[in-house]
Amino acid sequence: MTKASDLFVQCLEEEGVEYIFGVPGEENLDFLDSLSRSTKIRLILTRHEQGAGFMAATYGRHTGRTGVCLATLGPGATNFVTAAAYAQLGGMPMMMITGQKPIKKSKQGRFQILDVVDMMGPITKYTHQLASADNIPSRVREAIRLAEEEKPGAVHLELPEDIADEQTSSKPLKRSLVRRPLADEKAVRAAVKKIEAARAPVLVLGAGANRKMTSRTLLAFIEKTGIPFITTQLGKGVIDEMHPLFLGCAALSAGDFVHKAIEAADLIINVGHDVIEKPPFFMINGGTEVIHISTKTAEVDPVYFPQIEVTGDIANAMWQIKEDIVPQPTWNFDRLLRARAAELEHSAGLGDDIRFPIFPPCLVKKIREAMPADGIICLDNGVYKIWFARNYPARQPNTVLLDNALATMGAGLPSAMASAMLYPDRKVMAICGDGGFMMNSQEMETAVRLGLNLTVLILRDDAYGMIRWKQANMGFEDFGLTYGNPDFVKYAEAYGARGHRVDSAASLPDLLRSCLETPGVHLIDCPIDYSENDRILNKDIKELSAALDSGGPVGLEFETAEPAPAGAGPMPA
Repeated sequence: MTKASDLFVQCLEEEGVEYIFGVPGEENLDFLDSLSRSTKIRLILTRHEQGAGFMAATYGRHTGRTGVCLATLGPGATNFVTAAAYAQLGGMPMMMITGQKPIKKSKQGRFQILDVVDMMGPITKYTHQLASADNIPSRVREAIRLAEEEKPGAVHLELPEDIADEQTSSKPLKRSLVRRPLADEKAVRAAVKKIEAARAPVLVLGAGANRKMTSRTLLAFIEKTGIPFITTQLGKGVIDEMHPLFLGCAALSAGDFVHKAIEAADLIINVGHDVIEKPPFFMINGGTEVIHISTKTAEVDPVYFPQIEVTGDIANAMWQIKEDIVPQPTWNFDRLLRARAAELEHSAGLGDDIRFPIFPPCLVKKIREAMPADGIICLDNGVYKIWFARNYPARQPNTVLLDNALATMGAGLPSAMASAMLYPDRKVMAICGDGGFMMNSQEMETAVRLGLNLTVLILRDDAYGMIRWKQANMGFEDFGLTYGNPDFVKYAEAYGARGHRVDSAASLPDLLRSCLETPGVHLIDCPIDYSENDRILNKDIKELSAALDSGGPVGLEFETAEPAPAGAGPMPA
């Protein structure tokens, strides 16, 4: 016979779990005792359950395997809610394990008791209370199967105290061998015929393309056909964005150069589309047709109703299409590429503006220069995320971790910590606004205790800057969004990290290089100047892209553009 909590840990070992991130409580003590004897799973004790959840989700994003986190009942479980939504919307496989009072006999009444299973229902793929030790192997196997199955997401198991202490003869179940279904040959042939008949097709790479190993087959397709590509924010890095056929990232909601490129196309090949992201285009009846290539059929709504669907393993589907397709002499990508040329012309020189506080395009350029191709930046949520999505070329998959799904604050630091744990030989940088950083800043102690090599860059404007920018754009008075901050250098030192302060734009490159090359946890206090967000991200881009649309001067010599075909409708606001 085996104690239930021992069996639970054995099941997790069988699933290949390496880490459990969390804050245990009284109701987890049986499980914690069993975990202490595991030789395969390491407990990562965090300072808050939300940080543990973000770390587990990031583990899942990087590896495709389920990240696991642990909390007690009541407030421990409720602190998982944001992280659960983060993993669920972002397509990251994550399992939450929470404790509970005894369910057969309890002497504590309703103390701390919430219906956690019911609470987790709307924000997970699966949630279950373990009411029998005998069922632990099947419930763990089912939960992890669902967490990792496309679209990946969050799952939850509740282990009550009395169940954890039961004896059982059950044994762990082995993982089954699963192969993702392959795309139908007729669907592939239909897609190939449609692409060959197009005049100016374009690839749009979304979140689903970043979850599986699609880079090699997508690059082979692009190299064979010469068809340009665009990414969504969650698709950044699927293909090296220094590639000459990269047209940009759909970081803004409307009117950017990348949208003009999409409008110039007469066929959109949409790879790994995920409805959770702001759409890079709106379909309209009679407009540009769309080929949907993903693991599942399209979720149809008034602005997304693709004409051809190729469903199955994305990498294999793109390989089949690449093998079948014949590049056509009638394809013409001039108008798409002119949009990209205009964007590059618009951005040229912005990164060399060395005003102080730091100008965002300068910050992005200097960080890109400092980070190696495989370096990982983990963004919290704020207006700077738009600057990085637009202007930071991602060189490899999952090297720009940003949240364009839940778009939560507070995830940047824990996400970078999980990245640094998984890839100790790669350079990792958390990029956080001062507001987002302070939401989980206590995890600095965890990072130091774990001995991580990590740079934390805090962009300080002493305000909730993105909302303040929106407030101004909507004509409201400046109210309710500014605050004070601690001395971040001393704050870092109090945790045992090394604190640094940027005092000029000219000093930033050397400071970044020094922090990245010196082992340990570094925190950089970097004042940021958002005063020209509106001009650079709104007014200039809209005026220049309108000029591009009309064939007018945009700083480059353009031929007069032919009228855009009826196609993708106006971008979402």
